[in-house]
Amino acid sequence: MSKLTVESQKSEIIKYLTQNNFLFKDLDRSWLAKQIASQQFIEEKLYSSRPVYTAFRPDTSLEYLYVVIQGGPIVVRTTPLDRIIALTYANSCFGMQNLALSYGNFSSGFPSLVEAYKTADVVKIPLEVIKSIHQECEIFRQRYGLMFELQEKFQYHLLNCSTYPPQAVAALLRALIYQERGLGNQPQADGVFVFDLPVDVIAKACQLNNRTVEQVLKGMTKVGLLKSQKGSQNDLLSVVNPEELKVVYGATRDKVAWWPLR
Repeated sequence: MSKLTVESQKSEIIKYLTQNNFLFKDLDRSWLAKQIASQQFIEEKLYSSRPVYTAFRPDTSLEYLYVVIQGGPIVVRTTPLDRIIALTYANSCFGMQNLALSYGNFSSGFPSLVEAYKTADVVKIPLEVIKSIHQECEIFRQRYGLMFELQEKFQYHLLNCSTYPPQAVAALLRALIYQERGLGNQPQADGVFVFDLPVDVIAKACQLNNRTVEQVLKGMTKVGLLKSQKGSQNDLLSVVNPEELKVVYGATRDKVAWWPLR
């Protein structure tokens, strides 16, 4: 690859990062370019159901931070329950908990498979670049720390999933709303939260079977919490009443009239 092509690639990636990505948004482009002067970004396509890496291996760290450009979501599956404990969409990052930097130095857990649930385009940023930016930019440090906080709170929501299906699904949706709002990715201009969220992902995050999830989504749509999506993109899920969703999230069995099973 010619030097001109490499520099052009860097310029386009930096432009994208400073316009869209939570960690890098509104940072000075020329300053950011200096931080990566001797480094190269790696663009990569992650294909569905192919492992990216195994998270939380003892004494093992990554060499890159992964930035999701489009596609996904990227999921983290923990064993032995095959439960999804993290979801990463475009304009966010993953891999922080496995980088030898900041909280990643002491973040630990059970070995978990990281994979693209749907094909995704990512950019891999070398650890040395992230270390340099983290050291020199306070805004970046604050955002980097917030991403750890959002991940912990996402898992906290999942820990509050009860065996009562409406509450379990509502817990996941509340977790996603909290996460994506914190990252500045949502809501849409009309106040609606839209997620590419297949039934199978919901089932594995909430520990329900697919049929039960379908019934819960049908009930939530009927009472106006969700809006049905027409067309080929039937994995898109629109939360049109996030405040009322809180009621379901905190509900007990006798408080959700639309759920037929007691």
